[in-house]
Amino acid sequence: MSKLYLVPTPIGNLKDITFRAIEVLKDVDLILAEDTRTSGKLLKYFEISTHMVSHHMHNEHKTVENIIQKLKSGITIALISDAGTPAISDPGFLLTRACVENNIEVDCLPGATAFVPALVNSGLPNDKFVFEGFLPVKKGRQTRLLLLAEETRTIIFYESPHKLVKTLGHFCEYFGEDRQVSVSRELTKMFEETIRGTAKEVLDYYTNKPPKGEIVICVAGKK
Repeated sequence: MSKLYLVPTPIGNLKDITFRAIEVLKDVDLILAEDTRTSGKLLKYFEISTHMVSHHMHNEHKTVENIIQKLKSGITIALISDAGTPAISDPGFLLTRACVENNIEVDCLPGATAFVPALVNSGLPNDKFVFEGFLPVKKGRQTRLLLLAEETRTIIFYESPHKLVKTLGHFCEYFGEDRQVSVSRELTKMFEETIRGTAKEVLDYYTNKPPKGEIVICVAGKK
């Protein structure tokens, strides 16, 4: 019976994958991967030989219809991203929506998502929070920051290392230099670190120590 599985993959440490995720990836007929080279290493490590094809943000609009037809033919497909849970700032939403519209069963496995450990170990309030993902690069960025400056819940962002200093500078400008910030980098990996402090303190730290790796930023809400 046709089914789409959304399978979270480790955000760093390969041991964080679940037994069920490995079982599903071995049993499905096809794996859709954001980057087949990255996912190839994961599959090799766990001795998974399932056929894999590319499915990423640049071809997602073009491939969804073809994938739906494959699913309607009765095969089972697993979707994985390079790291974490599909559709969270990664490909997956368009395909999931298409499956729902076509009455194709979707099963999302629980598993790794980078913002959860970053939020929990930030020390900031986590009873209520808002996930923003990546800020707009240019158009709409200022508008979004002005709106979020009034947000009272903890705000979570994803950011690339080469844009972190610029983004922290914008937080100082729009949220205030004294707003509490926590930056988690390389979660679950050998050089994992979390830097906490005011927006200005964290900006100064990364201005003097350019960051590397995947980054999650948690920002305290307005008091």
